[in-house]
Amino acid sequence: MPRKARLDAPGALHHIIGRGIERRKIFRDNSDRDDFLERLGGILRYSQTCCLAWALMPNHFHLLLRTGLAAISNVMRRLLTGYAVTFNLRHRRSGHLFQNRYKSVLCQEDAYLLELVRYIHLNPLRAKLVPDLKALGRYGFCGHGVLMGKFRNDWQDTAYVLKHFANRTGPSRRRYQEYFQEGVMRGRRPELVGGG
Repeated sequence: MPRKARLDAPGALHHIIGRGIERRKIFRDNSDRDDFLERLGGILRYSQTCCLAWALMPNHFHLLLRTGLAAISNVMRRLLTGYAVTFNLRHRRSGHLFQNRYKSVLCQEDAYLLELVRYIHLNPLRAKLVPDLKALGRYGFCGHGVLMGKFRNDWQDTAYVLKHFANRTGPSRRRYQEYFQEGVMRGRRPELVGGG
């Protein structure tokens, strides 16, 4: 039976989750993470796909993407195939790296955008990859530090997210930080695991 086509359209918002096969690591070190991010940035710029949030975990990743010139399926095929080939060569392995197809959940922007940004960016803290919020702001493999102005990349749309909190960058970052801290206190949000 053929797979169902994924729903997509220009401007559609997708929460994407890609997992390693058999829950194995897809990022063994920072070189793997850097390669993934460099590849992701190049594809997003080329396809004019907007990234609003992202986090790299040892055995999976989260992306919050808005469809641009290319379908999300094309963006993800290029990203995952290219990364898997490089990963296999670098680590002298063969075979599949990712479990099945990536999961893509079409999201209602008005209801879930900020919740998803917070949920995705809290992943490294909840998984104890970093000890606290201050360390999360300095963690280079999650979009939270970019929103807080600690890192820069030209493929994450920080302005779009921050404008939901205030018109100017300083107050916007402070309000985003307050919103983020509130999410830590609220605990896990199982309803967002599927994308919202």
